[in-house]
Amino acid sequence: MEPVKILVVDDEPDILEFLRYNLVKEGFEVVTANNGEEGIKKALEEQPNLIILDIMMPKMDGVEVCRQLRNKPEFDRTVITFLTAREEDYSQIAALDVGGDDYITKPIRPRVFISRVKALLRRSERAESIDEPDVIEVAGLVIDKERVTVAKGEEVIELAKKEFELLHLLVSKPGKVFSREEIFNKVWGTDVIVGNRTIDVHIRKLREKIGEEYIKTIKGIGYKFEF
Repeated sequence: MEPVKILVVDDEPDILEFLRYNLVKEGFEVVTANNGEEGIKKALEEQPNLIILDIMMPKMDGVEVCRQLRNKPEFDRTVITFLTAREEDYSQIAALDVGGDDYITKPIRPRVFISRVKALLRRSERAESIDEPDVIEVAGLVIDKERVTVAKGEEVIELAKKEFELLHLLVSKPGKVFSREEIFNKVWGTDVIVGNRTIDVHIRKLREKIGEEYIKTIKGIGYKFEF
C-alpha cells in the first residue's frame, strides 16, 4: 500500500521543517514548497492526497493557490487545509470560501496537528465511499438521490429539491465546514440571486424534518454535517 502523500506549502523554513518532521515520523510521504507558485507546481507534479497551505506567503497567497487548484478537475477531491493565525477570522472565512476543507490555527502543537491531519484524511475516505451510490446511508439516515427522499428508521421524509441538494452537499463531506458562499454557489449557483436568509430558512426546515442533531452551525462561517 502506497503511503499517503502530503504537500506542505509555507514560506517560513522553520515551520516547514517542523511540519515535515512530524508528518514523516507518522509515516507520511512529504513534499514541500516555500511559496504559492512553487506550491502549485509541486501539486501538479506530485498529485498529493492532502495539501497544507499557509495563507500569508510571497508571490501568491494560500487562498489564491487553493482557488487555482480547485479550478482544475484533478483537484476536486484533494483535501486542502490552511494554516492561519488564531485571530485571522477573515482569512479563515476566505479560505473556506475558495474550497478549503478546514484550517489549523497557529501556534501548532504536534499531537493536535497530526490528529487533525488524520481526521481530514478519514473524512476524505468517507466522502469518497459515499459519493457514488444512488442511496447513501449515514448516521441513521438513508438518502435516496433518485427519489429525493430521506428515510429515518421507518419514516420516509420527503424534501423539497433545494432542501435535498443542501443536505446532500453537507453529507458529501461529513465534518467539513461549508461556508455560506460555498453553499450558495453549489446549491443555488452563482447566477441565481437569493435572499441572505435563504440558507438559514432551508437549514431550519431540514432540522425540523430530519432532526436537530445532524447539522451544526459554525458561527460566522457556515454549517457542517456531524455525527
